[in-house]
Amino acid sequence: MSNISNTQETDVLLIGAGIMSATLGVMLKKIMPDAQVQVYERLNEIAAESSDAWNNAGTGHSALCELNYTPELPDGSVEIKKAIHIAEQFEVSKEFWSYLVEDGVITDPKDFIRMVPHMSFVWGEKNVEYLRKRYEKMAGHHFFKGMEYSEDHGQLRKWIPLIMEGRDASEHLAATKIDIGTDVNFGALTRMLFSYLQQQPNVNIAMRKEVRRLHKLPDGRWSVTIKDMETKERTHIITRFIFIGAGGGALRLLEKSGIPEGRGFGGFPVGGQWLRCTNEEIIAEHAAKVYGKASVGAPPMSVPHLDTRVIDGKKALLFGPFAGFSTKFLKQGSWLDLPFSIKMNNIKPMVMAGLANLSLTKYLIEQVRLSQADRVQSLRDFVPTAKDEDWELEVAGQRVQVIKKDPEKGGILQFGTEVVTSADGSISALLGASPGASTSVSIMLTLIQRCFKDKVQSKQWQDAFKKMIPSYGESLAANAALAKETRDKSSKSLQLEVKEEVEG
Repeated sequence: MSNISNTQETDVLLIGAGIMSATLGVMLKKIMPDAQVQVYERLNEIAAESSDAWNNAGTGHSALCELNYTPELPDGSVEIKKAIHIAEQFEVSKEFWSYLVEDGVITDPKDFIRMVPHMSFVWGEKNVEYLRKRYEKMAGHHFFKGMEYSEDHGQLRKWIPLIMEGRDASEHLAATKIDIGTDVNFGALTRMLFSYLQQQPNVNIAMRKEVRRLHKLPDGRWSVTIKDMETKERTHIITRFIFIGAGGGALRLLEKSGIPEGRGFGGFPVGGQWLRCTNEEIIAEHAAKVYGKASVGAPPMSVPHLDTRVIDGKKALLFGPFAGFSTKFLKQGSWLDLPFSIKMNNIKPMVMAGLANLSLTKYLIEQVRLSQADRVQSLRDFVPTAKDEDWELEVAGQRVQVIKKDPEKGGILQFGTEVVTSADGSISALLGASPGASTSVSIMLTLIQRCFKDKVQSKQWQDAFKKMIPSYGESLAANAALAKETRDKSSKSLQLEVKEEVEG
């Protein structure tokens, strides 16, 4: 083992150079401009894991089209509370990004966000009835104003010609469409935010550095051992606050911290794969994000969608996701990530959650066994005329679903994100997956409120929050006038006001 060469000190330590660390870093520098901020990333580039455009679905998750956010209840009614909550969080994200444009942090918003209609599409009597009820419920809320619904084949051909081509005229279909949807390149956004941070005083971003140990000191600060992955040299850094935003790698680091709040958490890795269209004519024919319903027994992350993307200015078309299984917690991680994450304090929740989710295991086995022909056959539910030669497999990022203790079931598998924070607020970790990136601003606001309790109520911090997010402290979900005002302002700053054709 190499000797530790030196010891450094910082106020804020961010582990992982993804969208979460970037968002938190910018927020804290705006509130505490004199703070010393140190960022460590184990790879040689920023946003190369979950935040990368090809590893991330790219939908600005605002619950406009994602049917898993609006479940049908046993009595047949449709519940939209989660959809409203996610839509509100995305509006807050847009407020913050709008502020960054006006402040000069982001030069051209089109480099990371574009308008792309969001649609839901179903077939079959039962699913059509569900979508109709969903539309009727959502149309009454101001977040979803402008949503359209149709079962008419002629109208659907105008909306989604590629999907309607070759369909039987007697097939019972339905779709909703709303034009305010967005496509977001979170990799590009992350790089913009880190570019800004790099220009600020007292900020250092170090690549190819891996966190090996975390140890709490008697004075409440943390001692962290860093390994240079090129030279193998080790460095100590002393910090007052740590954020673990390392994507799938966050669980292992949380376990190393030893905080009691982190006990009992486990992770279940699920890989993602896409069919990527290689035919430019087909790509040009479709211009929407179209989400369907997950098949019976399939997990929420498997909701199929035909997805128009804009990546580095070029239009792309993806279909999926298809699941893959790996014991890695990161796309560029280790095969030992899953076995090494199993500890005495989380083995029971992991076993109980596994027993309760045997259908997920069965689903993953079936997915791993799919051939290219099988995947294209699934695509034909959306695009009946799809040809094998027009689509190729693209491997996406790893998602580590949260497993946590449950007093009744012993352990549960949780879809979504979980912020785990020590009692004194000196360390916090983000676990989980979608819709994390889209709701990153709200998640980081909550984290700041937990971790800096002694400062958040000060006039200085409150004023800073209101400047960054004008609706701060108020409910956009409950106040239609305020929601319209903030959405109009964000749309203008982010250049999302006019419906545009996506460039080919």
